[in-house]
Amino acid sequence: MATDNSQNSHLPGISTRSIHHRESFAPETGTVMPPIFPSSTFAHGNQEGFDYTRSGNPNFRILESVLSSIENCEYATVFASGVSAITAVASTLKAGDLVLCEENLYGCTVRLFEQIFKRFNVNTLWVDFTDQSSLELIKGKQPAMIWLESPTNPLLKVIDISEICAVANTLKIPVVVDNTFCTPLLQRPLELGATLSLTSTTKYINGHSDALGGAICSNDPEWNKQMRFAQKALGLQPSPFDCWLITRGVKTLPLRLERQVANATALANQLAVHPSVERLLYPFQANHPQKAIAQKQMMGGGAIITASLKGNLQQTYSICKSLQFFTMAESLGGVESLVCHPATMTHASVAQETKVELGINDSLVRFSVGCEDLDDLSMDLKNALDQLL
Repeated sequence: MATDNSQNSHLPGISTRSIHHRESFAPETGTVMPPIFPSSTFAHGNQEGFDYTRSGNPNFRILESVLSSIENCEYATVFASGVSAITAVASTLKAGDLVLCEENLYGCTVRLFEQIFKRFNVNTLWVDFTDQSSLELIKGKQPAMIWLESPTNPLLKVIDISEICAVANTLKIPVVVDNTFCTPLLQRPLELGATLSLTSTTKYINGHSDALGGAICSNDPEWNKQMRFAQKALGLQPSPFDCWLITRGVKTLPLRLERQVANATALANQLAVHPSVERLLYPFQANHPQKAIAQKQMMGGGAIITASLKGNLQQTYSICKSLQFFTMAESLGGVESLVCHPATMTHASVAQETKVELGINDSLVRFSVGCEDLDDLSMDLKNALDQLL
């Protein structure tokens, strides 16, 4: 249970819930930080019901209890990676099913649907869910599932989750929201009507670029049952050590994210007026096309900034490489700042014509803003972008 509904209950704040897990599975030691349980198997008949780590492990349960607490939901299931979590949900589909997907999704999600599940006759229709016509499309197609991401990767489109869910819930269509960019601290999809909230815990939840993980949160016991089955039957379980690392990382999530969002907000304002920037995308910026929606459903603008530069592929690539405090690398959400060139990195597997249609061009860069001193990040960006003047 995520909350205590007794008369005298008090739900602790998000920072408190991030720090205090419920069980250590080692109460006799008085340990403050839970130990790692690397055992692959467990003696039959133990009081906690563990049998084989693919079917569950104390470190899984500890992390799941923290994640369900900060998401303020009933259930959480952890997986080996964000893609493992995506696979778990997609595995519930059957041949002939149609999934309405936001057209600007994480590149690996696109690859899974288009190159893997398509072979099993699971069909996808790519939709611009910022267009009001998508609501009628849901009613007309009545798909088996709706797959959203908000803000999207890398174009930071903001989808009105509650509006989509209001239509989908009436038709009993499950809605999946990839909430990796926001985490439950900035956005809670389940409270907006979503069926499942999906997160790559590799990113902000862990925050130190040293572990892989994914999670699915829900309030639906049947979905929880299906996710547990997928974790075991498909071998999508994480390692106990990675769960331990992520449990440690989540304790500082509120502190890290507060600094990252503050840095990102300031840098977005700086980039918005730099003459080398053709277009700046940040959800809380005045010129963002869905700013009103972002401010309605998000508790902050996030720590990702996307910019289209006034340069060609070679110039853009050179700028990414010249940055001192923004390492050119895939992934995001760590304490260190990163810069990514989506066209050749995260979305390299997406068809060229699709990238062009979406606006993922050679001059597009994505910044994951970290916890460094703002002055250092600001000067680093200025020095790099001034090369185009």
